[in-house]
Amino acid sequence: MASVASPVIFKEFCPLYYLLNAIPTKIQKGFRSIVVYLTALDTNGDYIAVGSSIGMLYLYCRQLNQMKKYNFEGKCESITFVKLLSCFDDLVAVGTASGRVAVFQLVSSLPGRNKQLRRFDVAGIHKTSITALAWSPNGMKLFSGDDKGKIVYSALDLDQGICNSSLVLEEPSSIVQLDYNQKVLLVSTLQRTLLFYTEEKSVNQVGTQPRK
Repeated sequence: MASVASPVIFKEFCPLYYLLNAIPTKIQKGFRSIVVYLTALDTNGDYIAVGSSIGMLYLYCRQLNQMKKYNFEGKCESITFVKLLSCFDDLVAVGTASGRVAVFQLVSSLPGRNKQLRRFDVAGIHKTSITALAWSPNGMKLFSGDDKGKIVYSALDLDQGICNSSLVLEEPSSIVQLDYNQKVLLVSTLQRTLLFYTEEKSVNQVGTQPRK
């Protein structure tokens, strides 16, 4: 008996003008006009997060059709990576070109959810550009990697407003990808891919030959 083919759904892809029009193409700083470049992107069912070259994070809420802006205090530097997470609270982690990492705990209108915007900073372990971020599914762990091969683990206690960070791994080449699940951190660098077991603090390399 021949199987019935599933119906084909056609989708049209077009620029998100409603999103792009809410982000300025230039800003004025003193007597200078500075071009705004979009440098990082992440999406989920609720938000679209866009990082920029002026250190501003643009966060578009899909449910409310609203754009909100968040920035780092002090020096305006390029955002190099953003990572969203929807768990009990909505979280977004942001990394910059100088190695700053911040977590924003977003405000929610739902009952029992967070009612005040809070920010957590990963204290000065990274000194160079952030190239990868990875959340644990419950939002209690954040891993960050940089272009010098450092990987930092940050333990977040959202109820107490505490973020404790420590260096857990250092590779000889730039981190290009991180992913975390079930106490195992997948790490890809320019030279190799490995599994880091966070409980045992052990490393298992994937494959035997270094990348060319």
